[in-house]
Amino acid sequence: MSTEPSPARVVADADVLAADLLVGGPSRAALDHVWRHSWVTLVASTPLLDDAEATVSKLADASLAADWRDCVEAWREPVDHPDADHPGLASAYRGGAMHLLSFDDRLRSATAGASLQGRVPLSVRHPHAFATLFDADSLYREVVGGDYPGPDRDPRA
Repeated sequence: MSTEPSPARVVADADVLAADLLVGGPSRAALDHVWRHSWVTLVASTPLLDDAEATVSKLADASLAADWRDCVEAWREPVDHPDADHPGLASAYRGGAMHLLSFDDRLRSATAGASLQGRVPLSVRHPHAFATLFDADSLYREVVGGDYPGPDRDPRA
């Protein structure tokens, strides 16, 4: 693993990234927490962004997908992983993310949780669960220290 695990490092699976752009809802609510705080990092591999871009292109159009890709490239922290790895899981493992947001029931299953337990400190959650449970105040105290000053950037600037 290239980066020490941190609860302030988050991976959004391709389905969540596409839903954030195209639908809003729980994906937007979850990722807005990440966007609002410069001390919270979105970790994503190139294959993960490729998957999300392809989904946006298929469901909307290639121009929107390319514009989205430019924006997210500037925002994310890149991470590399072997080609055969699941892009979301590998991004989390290789990038030290302790949260993986996904709509994939297989990744959020008890079986998947049991297989990850003891190997990586990773919580795979539905975006709604992450958005509901995100506590910026306590997370800030844990990873940065001191009193939480509030959000420090516009989530959609």
